[in-house]
Amino acid sequence: MEAPVERHPFEPFLPEGAKVLMLGSFPPQRKRWSMEFYYPNFINDFWRIIGIIFFGDRDRFVDAPAKGFFLEEIKAFCSEKGIAMFDTATAVRRLRDNASDKFLEVVEPTDVPALLRKIPECRAVVVTGEKAAQTLCSAFGTEAPAVGEYSSFAFEGRPMRLYRMPSSSRAYPLPIQKKADAYRRLFEDLGML
Repeated sequence: MEAPVERHPFEPFLPEGAKVLMLGSFPPQRKRWSMEFYYPNFINDFWRIIGIIFFGDRDRFVDAPAKGFFLEEIKAFCSEKGIAMFDTATAVRRLRDNASDKFLEVVEPTDVPALLRKIPECRAVVVTGEKAAQTLCSAFGTEAPAVGEYSSFAFEGRPMRLYRMPSSSRAYPLPIQKKADAYRRLFEDLGML
C-alpha cells in the first residue's frame, strides 16, 4: 500500500524585510514536535546552533523543563533579524515511519520563486540538508555547493546566493560547535551578525 501524501503543516514564515530564506526539507511527524514551528523536534539542534551564534548560549531558546523551545522568542528573534523560513517540499510521502530525509518522497516541491517574490530584500537562500539541496537545485537548475559553501545565481535580476549548510539533525555526524561555525560564516557574510 502506498504511503499517504502529507501536506505541509505550517504557513511560510516571511517576516517583513527578510534577508535570508532558510529551507529545510519537511517537518518531522507531529509526534516528534515540541512546538508548532520550524525545526520542532527537541533533539534537532537548529535552535541551539542559532543560540550559540547570536547569543553564545546553546540553550537560549531551549525550554528544558518542557522539553521544548520558546516559540514566541524564536518568532520575535527571526522577525527582528530578517530570517524567513519554510521547506523545499510542500507535500511528501514518508516511505518509512521516521524523520529521515532519505525516506521522504517529494510529491510537490515548494514554489520557491513565489516565496522570494514576497520577500524582495532577501539575498540568500539557505538549505539545511541534502534532500533540501537536491530539491532546490533541481528547481533552479543550479549545482549544489559543497556543505558550508555557497554558489551565486540570479533570480529575476536579483543577485542571490545559495548556501548549503550542514544538517542540524543529530544524525548528521558533525559536532554542534562545527555546525555553528559553518552557520556563523553565512550570517557574517550576509552582515547579520
